[in-house]
Amino acid sequence: MGPVAVKSYPGQHLLVPRAGEGTPAGRAKQEIDYGRREKAGYVFGALQPSSGEVLTATYTRRTLVNWIDFLQQVEAWIPQDVERVYAVLDNLTMHRAMDVLLFNLAYLRWEFVFQPTYAAYLNLIEPWWKTLKSLALKGRRCERWHEIEEVVQKATAYWKTHKHPYVWGRRRRHRPRRKPGIARLPRVA
Repeated sequence: MGPVAVKSYPGQHLLVPRAGEGTPAGRAKQEIDYGRREKAGYVFGALQPSSGEVLTATYTRRTLVNWIDFLQQVEAWIPQDVERVYAVLDNLTMHRAMDVLLFNLAYLRWEFVFQPTYAAYLNLIEPWWKTLKSLALKGRRCERWHEIEEVVQKATAYWKTHKHPYVWGRRRRHRPRRKPGIARLPRVA
């Protein structure tokens, strides 16, 4: 998911103004948010599109050690009967480091596939990040990094109970069929 700052996230809260006798309702006010209160952090994630299974891990920094640790968690998470593991990655230099190559030599079933520059839409986890942000952060005000870690873990647990396969390129749109209106031409028999 990338960097997640400790801040307020927009949501959908209805503000009911209180009007007294003879006084009009005041302007809707929100406390000023000056940005980061504490450190930001990073959320690493893995998605199996065919089943909808996900794994997330939060780290305070994006370092090579954290990346290798996450790859170890993913290796333990994926069943051993899976012959090939394709990891779709962006072109971050950390993803091409020597330790990652050594990880690839240690676990031969892994294959790293690097997506072209400016082609994030080719990675199926990108729409899932949008879902995770909506589940975890929408309408919340997080003061500390551990609060973000908690809401990400709760959102991941919620997703695991309501998971579904991700299908590439298809959006679910629930549009009702238009009923014939005034502008419809009459049928001539």
